[in-house]
Amino acid sequence: MYRIIGFIYGVLSYVVFFGSFLYAIGFIGNFLVPKSLDGEVTVGLPEALLINGVLLALFALQHSVMARPAFKRKWVEWVPPLLERSTYVLFSSIALILLFVFWQPLGGSVWDIQNPLFSTGLYIVFALGWLLVLASTFAINHFDLFGLRQSWFYLRGVEYVPLEFKEPLLYRFVRHPLYVGWFIVFWVTPNMSASHLFFAVMTSAYMLIAIRFEEKDLCDMHPEYEEYRKTTPMLIPRFKRSQQV
Repeated sequence: MYRIIGFIYGVLSYVVFFGSFLYAIGFIGNFLVPKSLDGEVTVGLPEALLINGVLLALFALQHSVMARPAFKRKWVEWVPPLLERSTYVLFSSIALILLFVFWQPLGGSVWDIQNPLFSTGLYIVFALGWLLVLASTFAINHFDLFGLRQSWFYLRGVEYVPLEFKEPLLYRFVRHPLYVGWFIVFWVTPNMSASHLFFAVMTSAYMLIAIRFEEKDLCDMHPEYEEYRKTTPMLIPRFKRSQQV
């Protein structure tokens, strides 16, 4: 019974994640959702900046602290190890949903491209950014990344087998295609508002910091990652790999 409940928990955590992922497309792109980055301004600028800063900090802290090995070692004293990843995914989704609900638009415009051809082109690149994000997760094992593989092992009573370090296609040209996709999603838009700019700057700064911590953990887990760093650029792809970027 516990295994069944654990598996259902893992599936529901994934469903919550995927729902928040789909909502994020409309939230950042400003379409098809009841509240987005550029909704109606309801509070003053200082209050809006404070609220949005707290929301982004909450997401960043949760996302980073719960991912650290030291935290995981303590956390699995309370959560079954095979459900740790699903719990992380669930908490990340909750932090993201809180951001959606309480985000305060700032108003103002940084740029507004009216040319239909350029505007359409930017929306196409925006969509390609989301596809790159999703494709990057499947390249390294989407179901392990979001806890479904672990919860399936939990249901079967099978010991978890960590994934081996590999360099799938996207990762042969850049170490972090997932982050490249996020940069595209956050910055490519025909209508850059003050709200969008604040969101893009803060999330980009967080990703650049997070990459350093993530790579340290990867070097500890996979000794071969250090050599991979020397031959593969971090964010700007190139076809000939010779030295680290």
